[in-house]
Amino acid sequence: MATATVKNASGENNKGDAFTSFNVDDFAVPGGRDEVWRFIALRRIRGLHNGKFAPATEQDVKVEAAENVTVETVSKDDERLGTAGAPVDRVAAQAWTSMESAQLVTVSANEQVTEPIRITITGKGEDVTSFGATSVHVGANAEATVVLTYRGSGTHADNVEFIVGDNANVNVIVDANWDTDAIHLSNQIVQVGRDAHVRHTVATFGGQIVRIVPRVKYTAQGGNAEMYGMYFADDGQYIENRLTVDHSEPNCRSRVLYKGALQADPTSGKPEARTCWVGDVLIRANADNTDTYETNRNLVLSDGARADAIPNLEIETGEIAGAGHAATVGRFDDEQMFYLMSRGIPKEDARRMIIRGFFSEIINNVSVESIREDLESRVIEELGVLA
Repeated sequence: MATATVKNASGENNKGDAFTSFNVDDFAVPGGRDEVWRFIALRRIRGLHNGKFAPATEQDVKVEAAENVTVETVSKDDERLGTAGAPVDRVAAQAWTSMESAQLVTVSANEQVTEPIRITITGKGEDVTSFGATSVHVGANAEATVVLTYRGSGTHADNVEFIVGDNANVNVIVDANWDTDAIHLSNQIVQVGRDAHVRHTVATFGGQIVRIVPRVKYTAQGGNAEMYGMYFADDGQYIENRLTVDHSEPNCRSRVLYKGALQADPTSGKPEARTCWVGDVLIRANADNTDTYETNRNLVLSDGARADAIPNLEIETGEIAGAGHAATVGRFDDEQMFYLMSRGIPKEDARRMIIRGFFSEIINNVSVESIREDLESRVIEELGVLA
């Protein structure tokens, strides 16, 4: 198991050098003015940040996988855990410190896993806090699809890592389909080997507060990481996606595309619908020929909703293939609305068509047909509120 890389009190050289540790005591209790916590309402996350959480237990996890996949429950000091890195914030470290065991899923080198590996984590219910870790190792030249689903209610914090070997091809689908009262904070690390390809997609519709922090790390040249996400926030919901892509090796590629929609009823008495997307891309001095682009698009569908979009690009070398970012927060495209209505389509139907089309770019990249259909159904269900 890895150890902390820098001292908590020391400054960071860049976004990729953030302090990490497996021990919660190495982190100060965060406050609302701390940069990485300034958007979330700390008073609403039920003590995950300061140790004042409800009675804690192990996560409830179920893994369904083919025979050529090894599934183990291991102790938290197993040397195969945490190989991609330690937690980057106090809540993630709290999850590691508090758990006793973790789930380890292994796909050996050269294996071709044709059916999705399904990992389901279920909340323990009202007034219960659960902690856990899930580690997925995919060997060199192997192929696999991993579907990680969160459901139920309760308060949950976890660490997830995907160790992707050289020339492996991995599709990851993270489905945060919580009940409306759930609180979930998750740190996720994707470690990309030489010439490996990873597609990581996050869909967040449920939960009261969901904060997912993916990090991408490259171990050798030729790695390709595609990071997709979609989210839909209603009254009282807060959804945060905070990404870091650390280009530390030459000749690697990354693409980030997240899309979100928000709608609210200002008379409901609930907190406003709110989302936050932060995308940090770092190109280190030795990462020549990096090719990267990140995009975040947000549709605000009503009053009482707010979206924050913050792309950051830090470049330490001029020898790159390409780098850029874009972020927007806005309402409907009036020209699209006019076009549809001029052809006899009622206003509300036109609104639904535009929003469904807005998300289709993300949904079409999901590799599992049943999940694509389910996500499409959820978008339609959310849009029913607009009727």
